[in-house]
Amino acid sequence: MWYWLFKYVLIGPLLVALGRPTIEGLENVPARGPMILASNHQAVLDSFYLPLKVPRRITFLAKSEYFTGPGLKGAFQKWFFSAVGQVPIDRTGADAAQDALNAGARVIGKGKLLGIYPEGTRSPDGRLYKGKTGMARLALQTGVQVVPVAMIGTDKMNPIGSRMWRPAKITIKIGKPIDFSRFEGMAGNRFVERAVTDEVMYELMLLSGQEYVDVYAASMKKSATPAVVGTEPERVPETKAS
Repeated sequence: MWYWLFKYVLIGPLLVALGRPTIEGLENVPARGPMILASNHQAVLDSFYLPLKVPRRITFLAKSEYFTGPGLKGAFQKWFFSAVGQVPIDRTGADAAQDALNAGARVIGKGKLLGIYPEGTRSPDGRLYKGKTGMARLALQTGVQVVPVAMIGTDKMNPIGSRMWRPAKITIKIGKPIDFSRFEGMAGNRFVERAVTDEVMYELMLLSGQEYVDVYAASMKKSATPAVVGTEPERVPETKAS
């Protein structure tokens, strides 16, 4: 109940007023059945605007920190993310990757839409970063198709380092579903998983128009000092994700 209340009454109208969101390719999301929505990740608002414009309910795997924070803020975050049906995952433990896969597989097993950010974290500078292979492993294990989704403009509304939202035009582009059935039975093969991941990232690059960087976003963030995260970093070699 809370998911739809937030979407249509409590938060949705404000998001519409601030972002005037439009969506292209909605016909690529089926009316029923499981599927992975693989999106670029520009801002926290990505997880708000995509569910706002897709009629079906989307479940994201949310970092466990959103559910374990202290004080009133922590209690509110836990209630909010639980109320909208998000699934907490611990990204720090030794079994974090497998736990995330298991959580995603349960969502898919229920015939739901699963939202995933292959980059693993928000882009530190607006560019598209190398995808992690967890999404590919999940797609190969479950046999579901992957739909690439490009979020455009959310970083302008919610810039890195800013706690305030500002009006900005939001555009969502949904690509055609990608069928990886040709790799059936090859889950666990790291070369196949990398090929699947890179194919999705290439489609995201085309949809979003972002510059692609063949480096993990988390690695880029670690290499930057707190003072310069979000500024233009030193250029690194580029490659297409193919």
